[in-house]
Amino acid sequence: ICEIMVDGSRCIILSRPEYIEKLMSTCARRLPYYQGLDEFGFSKHGIAGNDVYEIWRFNRQFFDHVLMSPRFRDYTVKSINKLFEELRWCWQSLGMQNVPNKNDNNNWTLETDFAKWFHAFANEIISVIVTSERTYSIASYYNMQSAVKHEYSDASDWIEKIEAMPVGTEMRSDMLTSLITLNTEKDTDTAKIKTVDGMTYKPMPDEEIRSNLLEAFGGGSDSTANTFCSITYYVCKHLNVKQKMISEIDSVFSKYSNLSYLTRDDLLKLKYCKAIINEALRMIPVTNIITRHMTEECEIAGYKWASGTLFHINISGLHSHPEVWPNPEVFDPDRFYNIDQDDKRLKDKYSLVTFGGGLRICPGRKLAMTQLLLWMSLVYRYYNV
Repeated sequence: ICEIMVDGSRCIILSRPEYIEKLMSTCARRLPYYQGLDEFGFSKHGIAGNDVYEIWRFNRQFFDHVLMSPRFRDYTVKSINKLFEELRWCWQSLGMQNVPNKNDNNNWTLETDFAKWFHAFANEIISVIVTSERTYSIASYYNMQSAVKHEYSDASDWIEKIEAMPVGTEMRSDMLTSLITLNTEKDTDTAKIKTVDGMTYKPMPDEEIRSNLLEAFGGGSDSTANTFCSITYYVCKHLNVKQKMISEIDSVFSKYSNLSYLTRDDLLKLKYCKAIINEALRMIPVTNIITRHMTEECEIAGYKWASGTLFHINISGLHSHPEVWPNPEVFDPDRFYNIDQDDKRLKDKYSLVTFGGGLRICPGRKLAMTQLLLWMSLVYRYYNV
């Protein structure tokens, strides 16, 4: 624990998991009041920076309901599988341009910028699962690399005339449609959000829908692509890990004679792949700091802190603490694979903070894990990276 000054404000930095659990479980406010954030509407709308608890709670319930629904998660898996076919075509087309025998579709290599491809891929995925509309970022990046241009149709009209559809019509499964129709007569989901903490929940206003969509785009693209690039770096650097991962992926595929892609249920069997994701996030977290702003007096780490204290949770410090993680500088997915129930890390709830925690835990954490597991299974099933 230490104290620093940031932009003239006092910040308390916490780097031990035992200091953090109480803070995470009781504090829902991320930042102190900033006039600029208020003017942009960031502090009263959406989820990430919303400091009005009732509005934040309202948005969070809708967000969780949509992202956790089996229909949306199945739609996500199908969309990724479909878009990966386009990515495969782009890679093969570029690889074949330098192959003498154009009829040999399986004997080509491609040296390319992996990070740019998967940032384009992630951008395409988040657009499709949020709005059902394409950004064509994969095709756009392909056209920058290839002499043969990839044609694609113009995006269709964004304004869906949902009001004109008869009640009971099967709607699209994307996030935008779900947010618009949830808790309305057009909502075909039987598990509607009716009341939470005694509050009756009405349909989401347009302003909140816009804020939530903006956060979905902002938080669901680069973070996932960056993590996948970290995974690729560590896997390719540690060949024993790579071989064990490929063996697990092949074992799941081999149970089905004609299976080209894995389903959501199949992804649950990729336990070593999940361990790789956790270890990569331990080594290179999505963010190095999480903030919490106390609105009342509290006791943390044996000290009493006044209302208004700003805490910085040192994620890198947590993930490299030698008392929790032996040899923290070593990439070792076995830390998360078949863990002993007496392991200290299971007792320290916040020894690994990959998606935040407490009331503000990332609502898209399961979506991110689904994407990463599916990307790993697809890329390393078909390619020697």
